[in-house]
Amino acid sequence: MSDQKCQEEYIRRIHKVQDYIEHHLEKSLSIEELSGAAGFSKYHFCRIFQGMLHEPLAHYVNRIRMENALFLLAHRTDKNMTDIAYELGLSDSAVFSRAFKNFYGVSPREYRKEYSKNCKDSFLLSEYNKDTAKKEWADNPFPVTGQITIVNLEEKQVAYVRHTGTYETLAKEYVRLIQILFEHAQKQHLLVEGQNWVLAMYHDNPEFTQESQFRTSLCLTVPKDFMFQEDGILGKMNLESGLYAVGHFQIQQNQYSDAWNYMYQEWISGSGYVPRNSYPFEVYCNVPAGESLIHEVDIYVPIEPIHF
Repeated sequence: MSDQKCQEEYIRRIHKVQDYIEHHLEKSLSIEELSGAAGFSKYHFCRIFQGMLHEPLAHYVNRIRMENALFLLAHRTDKNMTDIAYELGLSDSAVFSRAFKNFYGVSPREYRKEYSKNCKDSFLLSEYNKDTAKKEWADNPFPVTGQITIVNLEEKQVAYVRHTGTYETLAKEYVRLIQILFEHAQKQHLLVEGQNWVLAMYHDNPEFTQESQFRTSLCLTVPKDFMFQEDGILGKMNLESGLYAVGHFQIQQNQYSDAWNYMYQEWISGSGYVPRNSYPFEVYCNVPAGESLIHEVDIYVPIEPIHF
């Protein structure tokens, strides 16, 4: 195996274990379990993980848990400390409180209280054109609106390539990554006219994760009966089933943040739903062309009914 192929295989396995952690936070996640998900020997896995991501495995798992804790404390006030502890694979609220305070320096109850007082300033969930969005907020809070529908989505199989880093670097790499995605999908005959969604899945919440650690998967849905190989470039995962609010937007390139903010600020607060602790994504419905360059995009936000 060439050096490049070997490196691609290592990256694919690290992506697999990232996906596994994301979908099993409620479990204890032992070294044996995670090394098995990655296909590495447990005796070498921690060194390999740290060498690839420049972050120790235990710190990575704890960071993902704590970033999910921030989301739940901020946006799921229907969940108490014990609920959150169990959802994050921690034995009780005391263990959760200690872990949270060790990581952030404040207790989870203090954080929830402070967030509720100051949420207006920190609720811009999209980092696209962040400075512009904040500057224009006072004069024109929702310059973009969209039609919202509620759908119960079936699980979908996707092929993906992943980018880790800021949304600014993602924008620069986007065309190249999409070309790679389609080239490798075509090699495995995964393209079916009228059946493939092209989408971007956002694994980390920009409110709570450092920009350099944002993970974005550029995906192509693949019919369930299609078998394909993870080839070191393409990864394979499932798009989670469940209830989603879908915002249908016709926007220009610089209005993506406005569309996301409309979903999370204007619509959801009066909808009777709360965000579900899963990843949102954008589905691209057209290839913009002509002078107007209008983007038709559907934004999927995972939700569940609010319980009082």
